[in-house]
Amino acid sequence: MKVYKFGGASVRNGAGVRNLIDITGRVGEPLAVVVSAMGKTTNALEDALSHAMNGDREAVRVRLEAIKASHEEIMDDLSLQERDLFYDIFSELEERLLRQSVTESYDMMYDATVSYGELMSTAIVASYARQCGVGAVRVDMRECLVTDDRYRDATVDFDESAERLRKALECGADMFVMQGFIGGTRDGRATTLGREGSDYTAAAVASMLGCESVTIWKDVDGILSADPRIFRDVTLIERLSYVDAVELAYSGAQIIHPKTIKPLQNKNIPLYVRPFGAPDKPGSCICRWDDYVPPRVPVLILKRSQVLLSVEPKDFSFALEESLEKVFAALNRHRQRVNLVQSSAVRISVSVDASRYFDDLIADLKHDFNVRYNDNLELLTIRGYTWDVVERESIGHTIYIRQQTRRSIKLLRDATL
Repeated sequence: MKVYKFGGASVRNGAGVRNLIDITGRVGEPLAVVVSAMGKTTNALEDALSHAMNGDREAVRVRLEAIKASHEEIMDDLSLQERDLFYDIFSELEERLLRQSVTESYDMMYDATVSYGELMSTAIVASYARQCGVGAVRVDMRECLVTDDRYRDATVDFDESAERLRKALECGADMFVMQGFIGGTRDGRATTLGREGSDYTAAAVASMLGCESVTIWKDVDGILSADPRIFRDVTLIERLSYVDAVELAYSGAQIIHPKTIKPLQNKNIPLYVRPFGAPDKPGSCICRWDDYVPPRVPVLILKRSQVLLSVEPKDFSFALEESLEKVFAALNRHRQRVNLVQSSAVRISVSVDASRYFDDLIADLKHDFNVRYNDNLELLTIRGYTWDVVERESIGHTIYIRQQTRRSIKLLRDATL
C-alpha cells in the first residue's frame, strides 16, 4: 500500500477533486488517501469560532452559510449524487457553533470546530470516488488516530492507533479516504496535530501500516531551494536525506511539516513531493541515500512573525544553567516554539513564533526576570550559504542576531517591507 496526501489547494474546487481521482486512478493498487480541508476552509472555521466565542451568533450564521455554499458549489460542479453525509456533518457543525453554550476551553473548542473542515472534504472526495466507480471507504481519523489531550498540538499514540487503523482497513477497498490533521482522545474528543499536520498524518499512517511510500501532492514542482514568491533564482532539489529534510523543516520550510520525517525515517519509507498540476513530473524524494551529497545550491527558509525575547535575572545572577531551566520551562508551559537561542553570562535571548500565548508568557517570566522584546521580525536560515547570498539578504535590514555554523547561517532581522 502507498499513501497519497492532498492538501487544501489541490481540492479547492471541482477540478481539483477530479484531478485527485485521475492521479489516484493511475496507481493500480490499494491506496490510503489523506485529504486536507478544501481551500481556505480552516481559516473560515477559525473565523466562525472567533465570533462564536464572542457570542455573535448572526456573524457565525453568515460564515457558516458561506462555508456550506463553497462546498455545495464543488458538489454541484461534480454533479455529486451522494450528499447526505456532508449535510449530516454540516448540521453537527451548526449545532456546535450556534446552539451549544461555550463552556469548553478555546483550544478544545478550536479542535472540535476546525476538524469539520477535513470531515466535510473527505465526505465529498469519498462520495465522488464511489460515483466514479472506485471502491472507496471513508475512515474517521477521530476514531483511529488516538492522541493525548494537548489540544492544537496533540501527540499520537502509535501503538493503539496502529491497532485501530488496521482494524478499520480490514474491510478491504481500493481507496481509504482519511482526514489529515485530526485525531481524537480516548474519550472521543476531537484533537488536531498542529497547522499543516496533514503531512504528519500521512507519515504516521505509512509508519503504522508499513507502507511502501508517501507522496505529498503540492502546488509546486517539488522541494525548492526557496519560496519562489519571496526569493529569486529558485531551483528544484531532486533529492534530500532525512537529516537535511529535518533541518529544513525545523528551520521553517513550509513544504514539510516538522514532525513528518521521524516516523518515515524509523521505517525507511521514502517521501515524494510532487506537483498535483503536473503529475507526470518526478518531483523530489526524501529518503536514505548511501551516496548522498548535500544540495549544491543555497537553500533559503524564511520564518515570519518572529519575536526576539531577552531576559535577565532580577538579582543579576550568573547562574546561567538555573536561568535556562526556568526560561525554557516557561516557554514550554505557554507553547512557545523556539527557533533560535543566544546567551551570555547574564542574558538569554530567544526567537519565538508570535502567538496568542505570548502575553501570558511575559507575565510568567516577569516573576523572576527583567524582560524585553522586539516584535515584527523574521528569521532567515540559509543552508549551504555563500557570502554573496548572505550579503544580498542583509542589505537594507537591521540584523538583531546572526548565528553561523559551517553549513548554515541564521539572520534574525526586521521584517521585509
